[in-house]
Amino acid sequence: MNLITRYDTQLFYWLFGKMTDRSGTWVRLISKTGDGYLYLVLALLLWAFEPGKGTLFLYTGLLAYSMELPVFVILKKLFKRQRPCDIFKNFNAYVEPSDKFSLPSGHTTAAFLMASLLAHFYPFAAPLVYLWASTVGLSRVLLGVHYPTDILAGAFLGFFISELSIQILV
Repeated sequence: MNLITRYDTQLFYWLFGKMTDRSGTWVRLISKTGDGYLYLVLALLLWAFEPGKGTLFLYTGLLAYSMELPVFVILKKLFKRQRPCDIFKNFNAYVEPSDKFSLPSGHTTAAFLMASLLAHFYPFAAPLVYLWASTVGLSRVLLGVHYPTDILAGAFLGFFISELSIQILV
């Protein structure tokens, strides 16, 4: 485990060092798209303008997010992994984290959940939505609040819960 932690920390520093927007403006904007507000707006728009597929998308999304939140909270409390911005000396994150622990990344979990749902219901959008979800995850590392493995865990969790909700409802 120490080997993984060491490489994870090295990769974190390498990625964080690649941040060219020292104000963090663009990266913050990308991260904000993963805050969750857009998910509900998108689901309601699809429901309103495409009643057949949009309704099933809305219900599947509601089920998925109702499963995701408790699992996410339990995992955070189980692992209790400190954030990089809380461990490293002389280090400041670009944003204030929304909670205390870093594993898994909630933004990444939610983004991959939404991307997986969209890719299932609208396959033509898959490359774009997975690129967006990956960018949201990367933004969390660049902002200094997550390690790369937090992002991988979040992506896996979001994808898994999305697939589970699809299996239940579709």
